[in-house]
Amino acid sequence: MATAGATTGAVVAEHTSSYRVKFKRKEFLELVEIARPRIIYHRKRMHFFAFDGFVMYTFECEDRDLLDKKVMHAIEFSNMQWSE
Repeated sequence: MATAGATTGAVVAEHTSSYRVKFKRKEFLELVEIARPRIIYHRKRMHFFAFDGFVMYTFECEDRDLLDKKVMHAIEFSNMQWSE
C-alpha cells in the first residue's frame, strides 16, 4: 500500500515543479471547478492537487466542501526527493 502511494507521488512529482501555490477556500474551490482534477489529496489540514505544473493547496477546506470530487487521504506529504 505504501508503495502505491509513493508511486502516485512520484508520478505527480514528474508533472509538477517544486513550486506550490496556496489559496484561500473560495479561490481553491473555484480553481477545482476550472481544473477539474480527477483526485484531490488530503493530508491533515491540507487539500491539494496538481494543475498547470504546480501543486495547488489550501488549509481552509473540509472534505464536505468537495462532495462531488474524489478525495484520497494521504499518509504523508513532502517536498523531499523520494527514496525508500
